[in-house]
Amino acid sequence: MLKIIYAGTPDFAVPTLESLLDSGHQVLAVYTQPDRPAGRGRKLQPSPVKSCALKHGVAVFQPESIRESAELERLAGFDADLMVVAAYGLILPISVLDTPRLGCINIHASLLPRWRGAAPIQRAILAGDQKTGITIMQMAEGLDTGDMLASASLPIGPNMTAADLHQQLKILGAELLVKTLTSLEKGALELEHQDNSLATYASKLTKQEARVDWTHDAETIQRQVRAYVPWPVSFTQLQGENLRIWAASIDCTHNSSRPGEILEHSQGGLFVSCNGSVLRITELQFAGKKRCDAAEVSNARNLGGLQFD
Repeated sequence: MLKIIYAGTPDFAVPTLESLLDSGHQVLAVYTQPDRPAGRGRKLQPSPVKSCALKHGVAVFQPESIRESAELERLAGFDADLMVVAAYGLILPISVLDTPRLGCINIHASLLPRWRGAAPIQRAILAGDQKTGITIMQMAEGLDTGDMLASASLPIGPNMTAADLHQQLKILGAELLVKTLTSLEKGALELEHQDNSLATYASKLTKQEARVDWTHDAETIQRQVRAYVPWPVSFTQLQGENLRIWAASIDCTHNSSRPGEILEHSQGGLFVSCNGSVLRITELQFAGKKRCDAAEVSNARNLGGLQFD
């Protein structure tokens, strides 16, 4: 049985904590981000990991920084064998990485060294990768540069969104961690160095990058639509107003119309010209309205012949 400190914050990190609690290992404490304001009332809300930990009666700590001497002393006082990290949200200094007997390991949502950084799920979809996965690595000083302990892959389906992939990867990460800890406890793991020459960087998402450029081809734009669900959501402008695109597919029709021109709006959806190809929008959201089926809108508000900017 390993004595473990767990550090994580969002929904992605919850299945791993639950698996740890069911694994027979001892979870000494949970570290997570401080409560943040959320919702219309902007009331302070606990992180999903905090809610999970409290439900199971595990002590929770939420320092703004883990670099202070008092926090380092508290961490050392647990005398942990290992610290497991999953989307914690704070950079851990060497002083923390060296505190547990076996150091700190991280659950990263890509097949390292591809897509180191903040948004590996979305960047994999944007790049058209055919597969991605989970890598469990020994944490080092660099950004996702540590030696790899284990990995598991899964295919990226042609219509899979970042939200879909997120759901599958968080379960895969939980399963892989428990297997990895069993091997680690037995001393049966061999570390694998990352090939830095193959590394790519998954930069943080921005709202502005989600604006559709209709001069791109339909395949590129459809990948963007999928990658930006649930945030920041692809958008375009129609008659001066933003219109969000939640779902789209590639239409095989070839055309030479002006990029962004709405060729047809029917029960089949919204067909838009983009660099010699056609994108079929199936779910959209007008400014100030709820997301809706593009086909259902056609009777009340037909957009055929209009131009997206």
